[in-house]
Amino acid sequence: MGLLRDAPPTATLARRIEDAGLNASAPPQQAFVDGWLLRLSPGKAKRARCVNALQRGRLPLRDMLARCRAAFASSGLPLIVRITPFTQPVDLDAQLAVFGWHRFDETRVLARVHLDDLPPAPTALRRVDSAQYAQTVGQLRGSSPEQIAAHAERLRESRVPYQGYLLEDERGQLLACGQIALEDALAGLYDIFTPPAQRRRGHARALCLALLHAALDQGARHAYLQVDDGNEAAISLYERLGFQLAYRYHYRSEVPNVE
Repeated sequence: MGLLRDAPPTATLARRIEDAGLNASAPPQQAFVDGWLLRLSPGKAKRARCVNALQRGRLPLRDMLARCRAAFASSGLPLIVRITPFTQPVDLDAQLAVFGWHRFDETRVLARVHLDDLPPAPTALRRVDSAQYAQTVGQLRGSSPEQIAAHAERLRESRVPYQGYLLEDERGQLLACGQIALEDALAGLYDIFTPPAQRRRGHARALCLALLHAALDQGARHAYLQVDDGNEAAISLYERLGFQLAYRYHYRSEVPNVE
């Protein structure tokens, strides 16, 4: 049985999602430079170690970039700028392209406008604390011990409390994992991961439905998530679950192949 289709997400909801995503991904290590938000976590997630250009600053662009470059260098990180429909100045992407900066990691932000028409969740999840979740997903992704520790710190210190869940079989074997970040009736689904040996068995769908029901039970009315633009299998799954495109973003860096 197919899921009901909502109207596309509105511009207002897209803006709320961007704000919620920034709040949910905030690391302890961050600072402002002339209206730009610098995130300086040593973790693996780029959204926690990049520049978010939130306001049009007063400094010339090259001076802004020099200040940001110094801050990132002092933290041992490459300078990365995240480009969204809300970036200021609005032509920042074009200016960085003229400077020869590399564009990478095209990402879609998808939204499910309503949660009151969810089909039943076929399974139950086990909730775990931030340290165990960071360890579980970090090992699956091949993260370094330092990246796992930074991930756990970010989850633990976030002002938007994360809830980490594991989907397991009757023997306790991990089938999939994911997290919820809930803020003002808006639920973000993060770090959705299925071990390679368990893929294409319906576990990701079961996990996402259970996460959405958990969010609904806690008062959520809308949901969002982020997915790599090239991950066609995941995009297809999320669309079947009723998610639709809200907006896209990408990153820019002076050097290619930033990990």
